[in-house]
Amino acid sequence: MAVFRESNPLHHDRAAEDRRRHRQLVEDSIKKNLPDILSEEAIIGQSKNRKIKIPIRGMKEYEFIYGGGGGKGVGSGSGSEKRGDKVGSDKSGQRNGTGKAGSEEGEDIYETELTIEEIISYLFEDLHLPYLDRKRLSEVWTEHARKKSGYQSKGIPPRLAKKRSVIEKLKRKQGMKRALTEQGVRKKIVRFPFKEDDIKYYRMHVTKKRESNAVVFCIMDASGSMDQTKKYLARSFYFLMVRFVKLRYIHVDVVFIAHSTVAKEVSEAEFFHKVESGGTYMSSGYKLALELIEQRYNPTYWNIYAFHASDGDNWTDDNERAVQAAKALCDISNLFGYIEISPGTYESTMRRLYSSRIKKQNFALGRISQKEDVWPTFKNVLQSDRKEGG
Repeated sequence: MAVFRESNPLHHDRAAEDRRRHRQLVEDSIKKNLPDILSEEAIIGQSKNRKIKIPIRGMKEYEFIYGGGGGKGVGSGSGSEKRGDKVGSDKSGQRNGTGKAGSEEGEDIYETELTIEEIISYLFEDLHLPYLDRKRLSEVWTEHARKKSGYQSKGIPPRLAKKRSVIEKLKRKQGMKRALTEQGVRKKIVRFPFKEDDIKYYRMHVTKKRESNAVVFCIMDASGSMDQTKKYLARSFYFLMVRFVKLRYIHVDVVFIAHSTVAKEVSEAEFFHKVESGGTYMSSGYKLALELIEQRYNPTYWNIYAFHASDGDNWTDDNERAVQAAKALCDISNLFGYIEISPGTYESTMRRLYSSRIKKQNFALGRISQKEDVWPTFKNVLQSDRKEGG
């Protein structure tokens, strides 16, 4: 069977093209399996070196295939085809109405192992997402560089100043020779070992600079309507968001707030597994976030990112309070996002209220109906933090 390659009159690096195609297959597989990959990962303290297996389709050259069954047909396209589409595919390898298995060769699937850091690198490297707007600088000074600045008598072995130590020893030896000469003693010094006072270490001068701080508030409805499937989708979204913020800032705090009618600051484990009975007051989660910001995260020094995941069910009497509290969060945050996790195309009352009542530029609305929505929603939410003209 003939095999056809793309024609290129100029010099064509075949190996580079194969690497590009392989990278594209890896990226497509990661995005397709993203929620499954991240659903069990810890947002805080995850193992950077843990390997995760990713299924990758095998690469094949372009080729012509003959149709089966002796039927007539034309293998031309309609003009609407895109790169990678199959034209005139042979369906003899599929199951038919008789229930018999096909006889054609199946598709090759391989597995490759990647660490969490490598997966994040694949996802973010060519994404062209906005560089988060750093509105404030932190009070904390971080080490920026270390420079040698003189010598000292105490230090650690890696900073041993060998040349300076030898000079100190020679100075002491010459001093002893002069002393002996002045006393009329003519004695050749054969052995002259180092003493502790001879050993010198480099003194390091540390330069510091102010760095940006950030805090991410993960707020989620913990009532019975938020089942494990919805929390599984929320975890994938929060994981991506926290990792992205950590790429932009030196120091990042993550705060988990779970709420029903009352909000509580909880651990990550409780955040994703604790279920409470009773109704839902969304405003309680927002108000607790505002209180923690006032107590621990002064907006003058902290870049604040807050995200709320909910299925949209809220007690009617709390709707107006939730809208006002959400506006207050927008006023002091770099970015505030409401992520509604619900099946189908159903739009809750709260989503409609937020859409019509909150017109802040740093407010983002997102919806996740199935696992395939996690990655597009993540990208769309971050667009709200793009600088004008950026």
